[in-house]
Amino acid sequence: MEQAIIVTVRHEKEDRDWSAEDLLAELRELAISSGVKISTEVIAKCSRFSPRYLIGEGKVGEIASIAEEKNSNVVIFNHDLSGTQQRNLEETLNIKTIDRTQLILDIFAQRAHSKEGKIQVELAQLVYLLPRLVGKGIILSRLGGGIGTSGPGEKKLEIDRRKIREKITRLKRDLEDATRQRDARRKNRERFSASTIAIVGYTNTGKSTLFNALTNAGVYVMDKLFSTLDPTVRKYILPNNQRVVFSDTVGFIHNLPHHLIESFKATLEEAVQADILIHVIDISHPKVLEHNKAVHGVLAELGIENKPVINVLNKKDKVEDEIMLSGIKRYFDSPIIISALKKEGLDDLIDRLITELSSFMTDIKVTLSHNDMGKYNIIHEYGEVLKEEYREDSIYIEAKVPLRLKTMFF
Repeated sequence: MEQAIIVTVRHEKEDRDWSAEDLLAELRELAISSGVKISTEVIAKCSRFSPRYLIGEGKVGEIASIAEEKNSNVVIFNHDLSGTQQRNLEETLNIKTIDRTQLILDIFAQRAHSKEGKIQVELAQLVYLLPRLVGKGIILSRLGGGIGTSGPGEKKLEIDRRKIREKITRLKRDLEDATRQRDARRKNRERFSASTIAIVGYTNTGKSTLFNALTNAGVYVMDKLFSTLDPTVRKYILPNNQRVVFSDTVGFIHNLPHHLIESFKATLEEAVQADILIHVIDISHPKVLEHNKAVHGVLAELGIENKPVINVLNKKDKVEDEIMLSGIKRYFDSPIIISALKKEGLDDLIDRLITELSSFMTDIKVTLSHNDMGKYNIIHEYGEVLKEEYREDSIYIEAKVPLRLKTMFF
């Protein structure tokens, strides 16, 4: 296991919602999620960024001494480094140096299992690597593996810019093919009148736990950031017989790099195309309001901030202070309070879904001949029958059916 020094750089003019200690706590979670052992934590506060090292030379010297004393073999910065800064730091510290984006990409590389997920990770890593192919420093000579070298970071170091650009073009083409296949599957679901509900939220808020609780999907859950990368889709039948499809999506994070959002738009397309979003919020986390702001920032970047959203305040089993809980509730529009782990409050969530999805249903009154049993079966399978009369040569039915179904058959 690699021994890591994590360095939190806090500029005095950066987002004041996040203190240096807050940034350090999140970097610590990311590092632990990647599988490294943290040997030392360093905070560097500054009024200006150094173009050479990002931080001051004195702090670089301090980190070098710590690295030698602790026998550390990787330094992880919470702030993005330019190619020049990364190269200078590695040459001075004489150990591998990576930044927050590289750390997140490494976690993604560990979590991706589907073909589409692996394509997205490799594409994002190559887009990150391309502007850093400068000279023949340590960046270009890493062959030892470890954090920051998963995926193409380990096997693509010697290829030149032209080949990387060609590879990026091929990966984008492969991703477009995967997206077309996903679109075909989605249109097939729409053909069978299934409304789509995407579960979104900050990473590690319990999205996959809720997904499992609702659908018994058995999605692997662990208490780490970005435990879910590949989207999972499951069908579900509501108590009113309405068919829906739940999708579990990759978690968001504070200051998610723009090119990562671009690279993972294929995965996030489930949220983009969903009829309703379930926003899962960890009410036990001290940065709950900041997490909410970060999620809405990503939704805005995807152009879906105005979709219908059900706010689900999760992990109520971890909150003992009822006054604090009441205070948090005021910040959210008509929230549902649940414990996905203990399956508490799920009935309230289902009732809210039925209410929200009522706008996707419509009333029909039809008289079917005995030769229209196909339509009769469709109404019973996908709708809610309110009244049914058997007449001499026909069947009269009053029912609620999905709007798509009415357009197609009635």
